[in-house]
Amino acid sequence: MPSATLLGQSILSGVFIGALYGLLGLGLSLSWGLLRQVNLAHFALAFLGGYLTFQLAGRLDPFATLSITVPLFFLVGCALHWFLSRYAADMLNTLLVTFGLTTIMEAAIQWIWTADFQRMESAYGSIRWKVGALYFPFPELVTLALAMLLCGAMWALLRFTDFGRAARAMTEDAPMAAAFGVDERRVGYVISGLAAAFAAVAGMCLALTHTLAPVQIYAWMGVVFAGVMIGGLGRAMGPLLAGLLIGVSEALTMAVTAPTWAPLVSFSLLIAIILFRPARF
Repeated sequence: MPSATLLGQSILSGVFIGALYGLLGLGLSLSWGLLRQVNLAHFALAFLGGYLTFQLAGRLDPFATLSITVPLFFLVGCALHWFLSRYAADMLNTLLVTFGLTTIMEAAIQWIWTADFQRMESAYGSIRWKVGALYFPFPELVTLALAMLLCGAMWALLRFTDFGRAARAMTEDAPMAAAFGVDERRVGYVISGLAAAFAAVAGMCLALTHTLAPVQIYAWMGVVFAGVMIGGLGRAMGPLLAGLLIGVSEALTMAVTAPTWAPLVSFSLLIAIILFRPARF
């Protein structure tokens, strides 16, 4: 058995990576659950946000790059929603179209930044605090804080505001919601724009904490996809809670057994939930 220190640090690392899973899954959960659009391009947008942060960090502080990437990605999300809505694409077609967009964006990233691994150097990377025997890296703490802040803010927006009630009504019964004055087009643009803006924030966190490579888009896709389904579609806090569960489970699996077993965790949890709670799907 590993030592208590190793287990503690593993749990802490699992919480940090789980927060990134949740932040990556937030936009996908909103577009899938509220708009019925399975937007696989969300992952490519997140990596594009990471590469833009990497590029802009030579002139700006990494956090200051959000002032550029967040509004830009919001507009990209609105444009994507306009494109998908214009042709009335169903869920299967949105999956196929956005997978094609993912491939296009991956090729564009390789063309601009090459297929080599890129690592953003920043002053934040070396900041860490030691509490007892455990280490708390600053970039991972920022990722955890942003994930909690954005998921919590989106949960409150959907729960307590007129916009949130309109979005939930549109999801349940769009014609009836329209009859009561809900502007389905405007609500859809805002949700899609917010989902893409969240991808920009996740991309910045990716650049701060991980090495970037275009092929990694697909490596992150599987585990975040499972986390979104476990957390529940359209639920703002669901991806974060599921991400934390998956992250800690993976970290403990690697500490107790071997790293090769970690990728089995997310889909094993998904299969178990489907078996014991099939109604949620």
